[in-house]
Amino acid sequence: MGSVPATPLEMAFDYYNNDYEFAEPPRVTSLENTQPLPTFENYGEDVYFVADSRGYETVVLYAAEQYLTTDKAGKITDPRLLLNKPVVEIRYFQSGVIVKTEDGSVYRADYVIVSASIGVLQTNLIRFKPDLPKWKILAMYQFDMAVYTKIFIKFPSKFWPSGNGTEFFIYVNEKRGYYTIWQHLEREYPGSNVLLVTVTDDESRRIEQQPDSDTKAEVMAVLRDMFGKSIPEATDILVPRWWSDRFYKGTFSNWPIGVSRYEFNQIRAPVGRVYFTGEHTSEHYNGYVHGAYLAGIDSANIVV
Repeated sequence: MGSVPATPLEMAFDYYNNDYEFAEPPRVTSLENTQPLPTFENYGEDVYFVADSRGYETVVLYAAEQYLTTDKAGKITDPRLLLNKPVVEIRYFQSGVIVKTEDGSVYRADYVIVSASIGVLQTNLIRFKPDLPKWKILAMYQFDMAVYTKIFIKFPSKFWPSGNGTEFFIYVNEKRGYYTIWQHLEREYPGSNVLLVTVTDDESRRIEQQPDSDTKAEVMAVLRDMFGKSIPEATDILVPRWWSDRFYKGTFSNWPIGVSRYEFNQIRAPVGRVYFTGEHTSEHYNGYVHGAYLAGIDSANIVV
């Protein structure tokens, strides 16, 4: 057993090696499904930053266009796809299901596949009637919905080094996870003068609950500690709020200590005609987009 990180420097490296990937500290994260990490084992160690100006949704739209009707311009027009219809109730019977949405619409089907995040399933956004069985509820609450926040800060000019080997830099502080991991985006967006700092877990929740102006002030204090007091003031800041958003309630799932393969199988197990999918139901890739994609295929095949 290794020693527990005690100094600010040890905590910074511990954070980089653990929280930066799983969004929660080692005292929470199970070695199940993480050592070795299947994503890196099966797909390689390289990590790429998606810098497509069309946005990450381009990948999702491309996949959807393979089976949904589109017009000549490529816009999805398929009447089976209904957006901006938050589901608030799912009734299930031996003969089928009834789904109700926030606007009062009612839909009937033989089966339903629920792809809401584990964070949403842990709230009362979707009511199940009858209530889900106790084994299902217990399994859902045993899994963690972690919070992983990438904060983008724009400056009028660059004041950080940007040559080879300088893309990342680490801030060492007595408070674990306090604006620890930084990345400049000169390779992805040359001349943008944008820095990215990653925070997670309790720091993410704290930052989500304060004004962006307070976060900007904290960020500037950290940067001036690293680069000197003469650096320019940031002109803009973007703070995502995954935890506060009722449709996400976090960023991705994390497998906590004490949860076995048995509980995981219960998380993805169907209840009657209600099936469950999402990254949290991926056997090897929970927490990743490819996990959600592959889980969706698995769930569809099971229903078929």
